[in-house]
Amino acid sequence: MLKKRLSDTLGDLETAEREAVEAARPVELDQTRQGRLSRMDAMQAQSMASASLQRLRQQLAATRRALRRVDQDDFGECQDCGEPIPSGRLLANPAVTRCLRCAESAETG
Repeated sequence: MLKKRLSDTLGDLETAEREAVEAARPVELDQTRQGRLSRMDAMQAQSMASASLQRLRQQLAATRRALRRVDQDDFGECQDCGEPIPSGRLLANPAVTRCLRCAESAETG
């Protein structure tokens, strides 16, 4: 069930990445025909699209790693303590690699 969900998520992310690559292309504006605010809006949209593309690529990498772990039978084990990650946490985000305790510990420090 989780492997199919990860595979479906991977397909969705790959589609979104293709669309985001197009949106993040450099802006080419005719300065003689467009006003300064239009150019600024276009550059801001391109910048936001680039940031979105970066996040998508991080999600793609995490999803691919999760699929490899499923195939290697260590899926669902915390990478820090080795304990099983609760199924509810995996259902919420199949790409997680830490149990809640270790994830909180890593965030604080």
